[in-house]
Amino acid sequence: MTRTAQRRTVAKVAVHPVQAPPPAGDRRRRRLADQARAYGFLLGGLVCFALFSWYPAIRAVVIAFQKYTPGSDPEWVGTANFTRVFADPEFAAAWRNTLTFTLLALLIGFAIPFVLALVLNELRHAKAFFRVVVYLPVMIPPVVSALLWKWFYDPGAGLANEALRFLHLPTSNWSNGADTALVSLVIVATWANMGGTVLIYLAALQSIPGELYEAAELDGANLLQRIRHVTVPQTRFVILMLMLLQIIATMQVFTEPFVITGGGPENATVTVLYLIYKYAFLYNDFGGACALSVMLLVLLGAFSAVYLRLTRSEGEDS
Repeated sequence: MTRTAQRRTVAKVAVHPVQAPPPAGDRRRRRLADQARAYGFLLGGLVCFALFSWYPAIRAVVIAFQKYTPGSDPEWVGTANFTRVFADPEFAAAWRNTLTFTLLALLIGFAIPFVLALVLNELRHAKAFFRVVVYLPVMIPPVVSALLWKWFYDPGAGLANEALRFLHLPTSNWSNGADTALVSLVIVATWANMGGTVLIYLAALQSIPGELYEAAELDGANLLQRIRHVTVPQTRFVILMLMLLQIIATMQVFTEPFVITGGGPENATVTVLYLIYKYAFLYNDFGGACALSVMLLVLLGAFSAVYLRLTRSEGEDS
């Protein structure tokens, strides 16, 4: 190295000296400041959750063991609210209808989104248009959707029976019949909520490597065999997660029976959540309503625990 180069190197070192790392105390204070700033941004959301979610849930558990009427002092009654609710004839009907609705939603509303996702995934043209069409019902407010279907199910001039008459088929009472009302509500819930599920399935299908399908075709697999041996195994985790989420959601069904049937006919569509509404706002029995809410909370908490466990296990495996 020449003298000129040495002088240039020394000059650079002099201009840009190597800085020593900051003391441990400064690093700790900087880390605490970053954490305080992050928690400051989270504070608004935490306050909202505390006021509108956590506090009402804790308060409902307390009221479940009290005789509570607005305008009067609460009285501790222990498990009397649970005993009274158990003795209510509507209690068994509400749970039976809710479980039946959940089962029918799995049979009807669980397979249809998956089939639609398979069809959309195979399309070569107008994919964006059909995705919008499938997702459009989700964008309609639930009450508006329920009112639309209530007119659709009208046994007189409703569009459903008009279509059956046009096809020379027997008409139905739809939501006005005790035997068909619950199935009619399942159809409404499936139509209104399947858009998001279809898009999730579609994203899962598009993440499957194309080489797997090519290998299956080379082995002579037909369409159904490719779905059975490639598609389903590759999307089994998404299928299981959506099934658990659907169970949690359908067991909280309220809008459809409230708007379309009012729990009738003959209590055929009274669900647990609708019975909670009746106890609170029709019977003015908040203790009984909270007792029912606690029962539903325990059941949904069990499904939620399974969901969290499975998602955590999948995250650890990946």
